[in-house]
Amino acid sequence: MKQFEEKKFNIGKLKGISEKNIEEHLKLYAGYVKHSNLILEKIEEMMVDSEKNAYALGEVQRRFGFEYNGMRNHEVYFESLSGGVKDLEETSELKKQIENDFGSFEAWLNKFKAIALTRGIGWAMLYYDKKEKRLLNAWVDEQHLGQLQDCALLLGLDMWEHSFIADYQPSGKKNYIEDFFENLNWQVIEENFSLTS
Repeated sequence: MKQFEEKKFNIGKLKGISEKNIEEHLKLYAGYVKHSNLILEKIEEMMVDSEKNAYALGEVQRRFGFEYNGMRNHEVYFESLSGGVKDLEETSELKKQIENDFGSFEAWLNKFKAIALTRGIGWAMLYYDKKEKRLLNAWVDEQHLGQLQDCALLLGLDMWEHSFIADYQPSGKKNYIEDFFENLNWQVIEENFSLTS
């Protein structure tokens, strides 16, 4: 069976987010990759007698959604912090789409940051709805619940406590969000957008 492979990221020094925090966060990502593979192997084993293992298979399948989406969400997150800070160019197609859908880049950014401040653990996401050809902001509580069907994930901001608490403490959530945007490589996000068409 083909295995998922752990991606490597080119993350340099970041404003506000320590190397130690990134190092620990990457270990968590590696766990998602490992467990996605282990669960698929377990599913294959259990399928030998799917009737006998019906209940357990259902539970393992739900767990796979959590691990797999955790793996993919973190890849989008870490890729957006890789390769150094690069601004979103004025002439970019993504910027034009943001302005078309939200009125201005600043209006989108304010809405996105407000979503990121949602109480509890989760993800602030920017998706592209391929059917409607528009951008959507969303909050996703847990990786296996709330992802938007048939939408491409362009930008994911991890708001689980492990992503910021070591550097910012619980009261520094807002500072983490501000620093995240200071560290972005918008060329990566633009590339995610270009792959949707």
